[in-house]
Amino acid sequence: MRPVSALRDDLLHAGYTVAALNSLWGPDAASALHRASVVPARRAIDDLRGRLHTLPSVAVLAECFLLGSAVSRADLDRALPTLTAAGAQALGLVASDGDGSYRAALDLRPYAFSDAAGDGEWWIVSDLGELATGEPLREDHVLGIGGASTTLSGLQFHAPAGRVLDLGTGSGIQALHARRSAGTVIATDISDRALELAAFNAELNAIERIELRAGSLFEPVAGERFDRIVSNPPFVITPRLPGVPAYEYRDGGLVGDALVESVLRGIASHLEPGGTAQLLGNWEYRTDAAGAELSGLGRVEGWLDETGLDYWVIERDTQTPSEYAETWIRDGGTRPGPTFDTLVEAWLDDFAARGVQGVGFGYVVLRAPAGGASVSLRRAEQQHGPLGEGEPNGIGAHLERCLAAHDAVVGLDDSALGELRLRVAGDVTEERHYWPGQDDPTVIRLRQGGGFARVIDPGTALAALVGASDGELSVDAIVGALADLLDADAGALRAELLPAVRELVTIGVLELG
Repeated sequence: MRPVSALRDDLLHAGYTVAALNSLWGPDAASALHRASVVPARRAIDDLRGRLHTLPSVAVLAECFLLGSAVSRADLDRALPTLTAAGAQALGLVASDGDGSYRAALDLRPYAFSDAAGDGEWWIVSDLGELATGEPLREDHVLGIGGASTTLSGLQFHAPAGRVLDLGTGSGIQALHARRSAGTVIATDISDRALELAAFNAELNAIERIELRAGSLFEPVAGERFDRIVSNPPFVITPRLPGVPAYEYRDGGLVGDALVESVLRGIASHLEPGGTAQLLGNWEYRTDAAGAELSGLGRVEGWLDETGLDYWVIERDTQTPSEYAETWIRDGGTRPGPTFDTLVEAWLDDFAARGVQGVGFGYVVLRAPAGGASVSLRRAEQQHGPLGEGEPNGIGAHLERCLAAHDAVVGLDDSALGELRLRVAGDVTEERHYWPGQDDPTVIRLRQGGGFARVIDPGTALAALVGASDGELSVDAIVGALADLLDADAGALRAELLPAVRELVTIGVLELG
């Protein structure tokens, strides 16, 4: 049996799953681990050790690979009976302490998820983080499961695709997700170490037809096109100064947000007609030499307007220069102190040199028009705050539906739009606020439970149109009835409401009947 296959069998037999770990140490310890605190989980295992003659295999694996503790050879042999401790060392998973015990040399953890193809769970191997080592990360660090990786996996589209490109694959998480709906995945990275771990993860989870290629950005796929591209590019803005670490997993080697600009401009030549791309990125808000403000979203729109692609850019958050610097310095494992302060100075000097006032983070969804069609979607917006709770398969599923809805109405003139019979989406609720003793509401709001949890102030007429949209009456019939009810000019009311109807269909508040 191949060593990786032996490892897979042992992990299955041990029940090394997310649910088992949560049961092992409870919700408080699980929450603490997300906050980078291992103490509650270690206490839970110590308590278990005190009550049992031997720890269960899942506890041994958790203690070794997640908590950074030394485990005995006997315990590791028992937890990995087919692979054994010696086999785990040969695979590079553990290293001997020299006293008969072993410590993890790599992070190995279960990862559970749900997407359009259903529920799934894998094991992901990556480099040990600061939580286990207590030290800053190495510059060739290969990142494992984190907030960005789960965000991008949720942003991925899941319509069947022939060939998908995972640009900057890291430990291969996005390639594994993409393979669930793609015939073949090409995964690239500049880091040979990342490609080695990505190959290990694909084999460990018995996922085939992922081709790994070494090289920077689009160089490994020159002249090729894909049905879908996904990427969490190395977009972190890093000062180009001696002594400032440049981590391969997050630093593309360019100044400011030029890496994001380069990737966005390069995608057009690698998408098949009708192909889509889903990416994460950040962009700088600047002032020019004359003091004029340059919007981050506006700068992204300027890049994309020149590509000939449909685009939808959603900014999810912004940070001040100092917040941004502190976030990414801490991400690299540097703790507050003299070195931390020196790095903050370097970041702030770098931002000041370009007039950077803030940095926006968000999602970028792109599409190559099909069949000779022209660009029909150019949209950039801010949607800060939590996502809706009604998207178990990720925000990508919502955006796929939104693109389909946009396509259904973008080519309709007002006459055809008025003939549609729409229905209000099932996740939309309406709330009304009244002054005490008054019959008419002072505020009407529509709330979207899923998607981006949008809150819309529709006004009386539009709220009434949404409320009457049950799939039975056409938009024109509802507008005519409202004109009579409100004693308004039907033509003027129609001209006011139809653009709003197009928007509500596009964002998923109204659905085609």
